[in-house]
Amino acid sequence: QLVESGGGSAQAGGSLRLSCSVTGSTRSTYCMGWFRQTPGKQREGVAAINTGNRTSYADSVKGRFTISQDYAKNTLYLQLNSLKPEDTGIYSCAARNPALRWMPCGAEDALYFDFRGQGTQVTVS
Repeated sequence: QLVESGGGSAQAGGSLRLSCSVTGSTRSTYCMGWFRQTPGKQREGVAAINTGNRTSYADSVKGRFTISQDYAKNTLYLQLNSLKPEDTGIYSCAARNPALRWMPCGAEDALYFDFRGQGTQVTVS
Protein backbone atom coordinates (compact mmCIF):
# COMPACT_ATOMS: atom_id res chain seq x y z
CA GLN A 1 0.00 0.00 0.00
CA LEU A 2 1.21 3.51 -0.80
CA VAL A 3 -0.01 6.60 1.04
CA GLU A 4 1.15 10.10 0.12
CA SER A 5 1.33 13.16 2.35
CA GLY A 6 2.92 16.58 2.36
CA GLY A 7 1.06 18.26 -0.44
CA GLY A 8 -0.30 21.76 -0.07
CA SER A 9 0.06 25.29 -1.35
CA ALA A 10 3.23 27.22 -2.07
CA GLN A 11 4.22 30.38 -3.82
CA ALA A 12 6.27 30.33 -6.97
CA GLY A 13 9.90 29.84 -6.04
CA GLY A 14 8.96 28.02 -2.86
CA SER A 15 9.41 24.44 -1.73
CA LEU A 16 7.40 21.44 -0.59
CA ARG A 17 8.35 17.92 0.43
CA LEU A 18 6.12 15.02 -0.42
CA SER A 19 6.27 11.72 1.45
CA CYS A 20 4.98 8.29 0.53
CA SER A 21 4.55 5.62 3.18
CA VAL A 22 5.24 2.16 1.80
CA THR A 23 3.66 -0.87 3.45
CA GLY A 24 2.87 -4.46 2.61
CA SER A 25 4.36 -6.32 -0.33
CA THR A 26 5.38 -3.10 -2.09
CA ARG A 27 8.23 -2.75 0.42
CA SER A 28 10.13 -5.39 -1.55
CA THR A 29 9.97 -3.48 -4.81
CA TYR A 30 13.17 -2.63 -6.70
CA CYS A 31 11.85 0.59 -8.16
CA MET A 32 9.68 3.48 -7.01
CA GLY A 33 8.69 6.78 -8.49
CA TRP A 34 6.38 9.76 -8.68
CA PHE A 35 4.05 10.88 -11.43
CA ARG A 36 1.70 13.85 -11.65
CA GLN A 37 -1.52 14.90 -13.28
CA THR A 38 -1.51 18.61 -14.06
CA PRO A 39 -4.60 20.55 -15.23
CA GLY A 40 -5.15 20.32 -18.95
CA LYS A 41 -2.19 18.03 -19.53
CA GLN A 42 -1.52 14.32 -19.72
CA ARG A 43 -0.08 12.47 -16.79
CA GLU A 44 3.67 12.79 -16.57
CA GLY A 45 6.27 10.62 -14.94
CA VAL A 46 8.31 12.93 -12.71
CA ALA A 47 11.05 10.90 -11.03
CA ALA A 48 12.14 7.36 -10.23
CA ILE A 49 14.68 5.65 -7.99
CA ASN A 50 15.88 2.06 -7.75
CA THR A 51 17.31 0.03 -4.90
CA GLY A 52 20.80 1.17 -5.89
CA ASN A 53 19.65 4.78 -5.47
CA ARG A 54 20.02 5.45 -9.18
CA THR A 55 17.67 8.32 -9.95
CA SER A 56 15.90 9.52 -13.05
CA TYR A 57 14.01 12.78 -13.67
CA ALA A 58 11.75 14.30 -16.26
CA ASP A 59 13.38 17.21 -18.07
CA SER A 60 10.66 19.52 -16.76
CA VAL A 61 11.79 19.00 -13.14
CA LYS A 62 15.48 18.21 -13.48
CA GLY A 63 17.57 20.36 -11.15
CA ARG A 64 14.51 21.37 -9.10
CA PHE A 65 13.07 18.14 -7.73
CA THR A 66 14.90 15.42 -5.79
CA ILE A 67 13.67 11.89 -5.16
CA SER A 68 15.01 9.89 -2.23
CA GLN A 69 14.10 6.93 -0.06
CA ASP A 70 14.57 5.95 3.57
CA TYR A 71 14.43 2.18 3.97
CA ALA A 72 14.43 2.37 7.77
CA LYS A 73 11.26 4.46 7.65
CA ASN A 74 9.77 2.68 4.60
CA THR A 75 9.24 6.09 3.06
CA LEU A 76 9.76 7.59 -0.37
CA TYR A 77 10.27 11.35 -0.69
CA LEU A 78 10.05 13.99 -3.36
CA GLN A 79 11.60 17.36 -2.56
CA LEU A 80 10.12 20.09 -4.73
CA ASN A 81 12.21 23.28 -4.97
CA SER A 82 11.95 26.38 -7.16
CA LEU A 83 8.29 25.62 -7.71
CA LYS A 84 6.47 27.03 -10.71
CA PRO A 85 2.72 27.49 -11.28
CA GLU A 86 2.89 24.78 -13.94
CA ASP A 87 3.92 22.31 -11.24
CA THR A 88 0.38 22.48 -9.87
CA GLY A 89 -1.31 19.11 -9.93
CA ILE A 90 -1.95 15.83 -8.15
CA TYR A 91 1.23 13.94 -7.30
CA SER A 92 1.16 10.18 -6.81
CA CYS A 93 3.80 7.75 -5.75
CA ALA A 94 4.07 4.41 -7.49
CA ALA A 95 6.00 1.16 -7.28
CA ARG A 96 6.99 -1.61 -9.64
CA ASN A 97 5.77 -5.12 -9.02
CA PRO A 98 8.70 -6.80 -7.21
CA ALA A 99 8.26 -9.90 -9.38
CA LEU A 100 8.95 -7.96 -12.59
CA ARG A 101 12.55 -6.91 -12.00
CA TRP A 102 13.33 -6.75 -15.72
CA MET A 103 10.98 -3.82 -16.26
CA PRO A 104 12.63 -0.40 -16.65
CA CYS A 105 12.88 2.08 -13.79
CA GLY A 106 12.91 5.50 -15.37
CA ALA A 107 11.00 8.69 -14.65
CA GLU A 108 9.03 8.31 -17.86
CA ASP A 109 7.92 4.84 -16.73
CA ALA A 110 6.56 5.94 -13.35
CA LEU A 111 3.00 6.50 -14.55
CA TYR A 112 2.89 2.86 -15.68
CA PHE A 113 4.10 1.32 -12.41
CA ASP A 114 1.93 -1.44 -11.04
CA PHE A 115 1.04 0.00 -7.63
CA ARG A 116 -0.09 3.56 -6.96
CA GLY A 117 -1.18 5.79 -4.14
CA GLN A 118 -4.23 8.03 -4.08
CA GLY A 119 -2.25 11.18 -4.70
CA THR A 120 -1.70 14.48 -2.96
CA GLN A 121 -2.54 17.94 -4.28
CA VAL A 122 0.20 20.51 -4.93
CA THR A 123 -0.86 24.06 -5.75
CA VAL A 124 1.63 26.74 -6.76
CA SER A 125 0.56 30.35 -7.18
